[in-house]
Amino acid sequence: MPAYMISYDLRKVRNYDSLIKTLRNMKCISPLKSLWFGNLKGPASEVAKILLEEIDGDDGLVIVEMKEGADWAVVRENEDAATFLQKFVAP
Repeated sequence: MPAYMISYDLRKVRNYDSLIKTLRNMKCISPLKSLWFGNLKGPASEVAKILLEEIDGDDGLVIVEMKEGADWAVVRENEDAATFLQKFVAP
């Protein structure tokens, strides 16, 4: 399964609970506030369909597949993003 980076911007009404619960159920980690990494069954459009159920119509959502060999660095992340990236993105 591909690794994805997911970011969101909840605009007017900010109810994060349902979205965060869904991301946690998908075994995603959150290295920074509003940023998540997950090893998920794609494509990105399918991941978006699932997450769109948990956000309002004015909220933003970005999902990017992270390919093996991509360059990356982490500094003071909330969860162990380095371990995730080494496992799913590092060559």
